[in-house]
Amino acid sequence: MSKKRKHEEHEEHVDESWLIPYADLLTLLLALFIVLYSMNSVDVKKFEDMSRAFSIALSTGSGVLDMPSVVEHGTDPDKSDKDADDMENEQNNEDEGKLSESELQELIKHEEAELEDLKKKIDDYIDKNGLMSDLETKLNMSQLLITISDNALFAPGQATVKPEAKELATAIAKMLQQYPKYDIVVAGHTDDTPVNRAEFRSNWDLSSMRAVRFMDIMLENKDLEPKRFSAIGYGEYHPVAENTSTENKAKNRRVEVSIIHTYVNASNPQQLKVE
Repeated sequence: MSKKRKHEEHEEHVDESWLIPYADLLTLLLALFIVLYSMNSVDVKKFEDMSRAFSIALSTGSGVLDMPSVVEHGTDPDKSDKDADDMENEQNNEDEGKLSESELQELIKHEEAELEDLKKKIDDYIDKNGLMSDLETKLNMSQLLITISDNALFAPGQATVKPEAKELATAIAKMLQQYPKYDIVVAGHTDDTPVNRAEFRSNWDLSSMRAVRFMDIMLENKDLEPKRFSAIGYGEYHPVAENTSTENKAKNRRVEVSIIHTYVNASNPQQLKVE
């Protein structure tokens, strides 16, 4: 009799296995509310991450809270707005710096007239001082180019400007005072004869130092802005003639002073070689 009573009590025991999926559902709902609470504004990236995380969780059984990327990968709305404002301001500044076609043509016309005037002054100086064999000027759409033979400036294999050549650098600098808005590039060139002096490792060194030394004399004029000047050495690698004769080698040994139009990128001197 007692055994029967015990068996009946066991049959009345309620099946509680339904609590497991119910608990999982509550966990998912809790995670959802936590994520929604953490989102102080609608963010597309954050919403996509959250949606992806829930999709994975529901299909694989992984908990949403095991995926911190839902919260960590969201973008900061304030930062996003600031970045957008910065990009807009930058774009506006670029647009303001751009010239219309008519403005650009007017600028080109004005600068061509100025550099033509400067070329005439330099040519007059060349004629007056009998430097026709040592100096040459050429004006194109990019620059006014002054080419000076190395014989007029330096002793062979040296980078010290001759005393009599300092007057030339000083005279060019004085002329440039009247044209302060242009950038100036001083470039040194050599022929392909290997340098044979202890202070120079190569023609790179010699050409660079010659450009710097000539520029130094020009910048003794305190009315010129040093920030508008730069010096560069090309060594033997930009000849104007084949290094097959003494005459051609002499042509390649030179210093070039380029007065650059303001609408040309002076940071890339090789773009200036426009005839």
